[in-house]
Amino acid sequence: MKNRKDYIADKNLFDKDLEGLSLKMLEQHYKLYEGYVKKSNEIQIKVESADKSEANGVYSFIGELKRQETFAVNGMKLHEVYFGHLQGDGKPAGELLAMIEKDWGSLDEWKNEMIATGMSARGWAITAFDYRDNRLHVYGSDGHNVGAVWGAAPVIVLDVYEHAYFIDYGIGRKAYIDSFFKNLDWNFANKIALEYGLAARYGKLHEQNGA
Repeated sequence: MKNRKDYIADKNLFDKDLEGLSLKMLEQHYKLYEGYVKKSNEIQIKVESADKSEANGVYSFIGELKRQETFAVNGMKLHEVYFGHLQGDGKPAGELLAMIEKDWGSLDEWKNEMIATGMSARGWAITAFDYRDNRLHVYGSDGHNVGAVWGAAPVIVLDVYEHAYFIDYGIGRKAYIDSFFKNLDWNFANKIALEYGLAARYGKLHEQNGA
């Protein structure tokens, strides 16, 4: 790929325990994220030099590179949203809150769906704005590259892989999810919505529907 540039890991901003989330666990989790950034770069370099003529649906080196590329890149991107909104006070606010209340009827209904998705998924629970219907959805994903929905922008991302909570909670996933919401930075989530112009798209939909 011409003009390819290496991904650069976001700075680790954790320097203390958060409510219910220890600094030790956060630092270990961040190191895992750094690994996804490193492997994303490594894979894309190897794709450039791989023999494309040997491509085969059963096995080929280029085929394995392309399969693992989605795992590494999605792992990198999802962790960046997850870490980005983990140092808030958990108090819902902003245009994203209004959108959630419109689509679910109440914040509690949305939260219940996020928790249920987080308790049943093996990897992620993701609130995303889907450009197909210009609405918010909660999607579950069993892996970085399993269950991903194209044409949707993640705005709130909950990591439920065991590595996200085992140090502090063992198998107590629900208690970890409760701590996630206590530390959720709604300002960060609203910033994502603003950058993607989601409120404007959402508003146009409801104008068209007379809602």
